[in-house]
Amino acid sequence: MGSTPWFLESIVADGSRVTHRIDRLPFSVGRDAGNDLTIEAAGLSRRHAELQADDTGGLLLVDLGSTNGTFVNRERVEGARPLLPNDIIHFCHAEFRLTGDATGATLAEPHHDPTRMVSGTQTLSQHFIRHEAQFMEFLGGRGLTAAAQPIVDAHTGKLLAYELLGRSTHPELPGSPMHLFSMAAALRREAELSAAFRSYGLTALAPKAQGLGIFVNTHPTETFTDEFFQSLQGLLDLPGRPHIVVEVHESAVVEVERMRELAARLGSIGVRFAYDDFGAGQARLNELAEVPAHFVKFDMGIVRNLHEASERKQRMVRDLVRMVLELGSVPLAEGVEVEAEAQVCRDMGFQLIQGYLTGKPVMVDTIQ
Repeated sequence: MGSTPWFLESIVADGSRVTHRIDRLPFSVGRDAGNDLTIEAAGLSRRHAELQADDTGGLLLVDLGSTNGTFVNRERVEGARPLLPNDIIHFCHAEFRLTGDATGATLAEPHHDPTRMVSGTQTLSQHFIRHEAQFMEFLGGRGLTAAAQPIVDAHTGKLLAYELLGRSTHPELPGSPMHLFSMAAALRREAELSAAFRSYGLTALAPKAQGLGIFVNTHPTETFTDEFFQSLQGLLDLPGRPHIVVEVHESAVVEVERMRELAARLGSIGVRFAYDDFGAGQARLNELAEVPAHFVKFDMGIVRNLHEASERKQRMVRDLVRMVLELGSVPLAEGVEVEAEAQVCRDMGFQLIQGYLTGKPVMVDTIQ
């Protein structure tokens, strides 16, 4: 067979990416020097697996009775397995991605020295993400969308703000932001994903939410960066000049001085901030006392079933709400689902409520 458009991309011991051209079929992989691709990695068989042509011109992967197995997208190959672009292949623990594009990686010479792989010893590694190309499309705007959940006055029910929530309609990616952030973490692009959600959501919602606050999420990796601050300045110039409230995740609140600097920078451009997920982990009472936020969002884990909680827990939450009020911050109860929870929250002094009781998230493009 002549040249093919297929490559196997790997990450070698120094962290660089190397692309191996599949220049003929069948194409053998294993530990012996006589293979088309020779890999020095623990656990590989001498002749481990083979790439073959199928009847339609596609690729098949066949395990050659290896001791430790061949895997496609983390599923062990039994017999012959058809392959698709961006499939992740493990020959034992040696990880590759099948691609039709050698861009961005060093092309290995034919008959090169044995490849020394970055590989695990017990579980399958995850150096590649199967839908990396689609994820990069998503960051560029394809399938990017947003939802918004109402935040209301705890006593009157009046709509005062929305929280923006990132969503995906990309046909090849999960819709759940949690799964998207898992992909982003593997690619070290959490800050980019957070910024993409925020930019899209604010652009879409700001003209419809004039006079209302818009709470936006941040990822701990971006909260204190210059890039984040500069992006906020740009978003303030959107039509209607949105009233942005930056939610600072509990895990990002680690030093009083850094929080003090962040609060000052945000205040200098007229942006308010909230401590998010308060009570989910460490209470961060010192930071709260030294750098009071405009809003304190009590984690839904505290609020859920609060009306059925022990007297001791209710007393603790009531004392925390009182402290927040004394510091000049606005306490907000997240995750309120039933009226009984809402009533307890009102009695405790919560001023804002967010949850399914007062409004489920709705897609931004449906908001009038």
